[in-house]
Amino acid sequence: MTEKGQIYRCDICGNIINVLCVGPGKLVCCEVAMELLKEKQDDDGSIKHRPVIEKTAEGVKVKVGEVPHPMEENHHIEWVELATDNHVFIQFLKPGDEPEAEFPVEPDQESELKARTYCNIHGLWKS
Repeated sequence: MTEKGQIYRCDICGNIINVLCVGPGKLVCCEVAMELLKEKQDDDGSIKHRPVIEKTAEGVKVKVGEVPHPMEENHHIEWVELATDNHVFIQFLKPGDEPEAEFPVEPDQESELKARTYCNIHGLWKS
């Protein structure tokens, strides 16, 4: 069953969908059902992929990995997402960028912060 906030990917063309509102239909792309991406947290690659949330003077910074993730042409983080109870922020990254994103969030005003990152090779990760 499709749920709000789930991420789906087309295995043929690479389209990625973030479910904002749930409807009764099935998610299909290139005439094939889209793949639901599982959020990884603990895995062999977690030290380079799991998002790390830090509070800063400007808001919240999300770093990708305890050890910075590579940002090479063939292996990089495509986006970083930070979700609060009422807001979702996304920062798109490209090869050569730092594997991190800063968001203008007042941490004291938000009850829960969750972060997700997407690696073009190793998939979806959560904090």
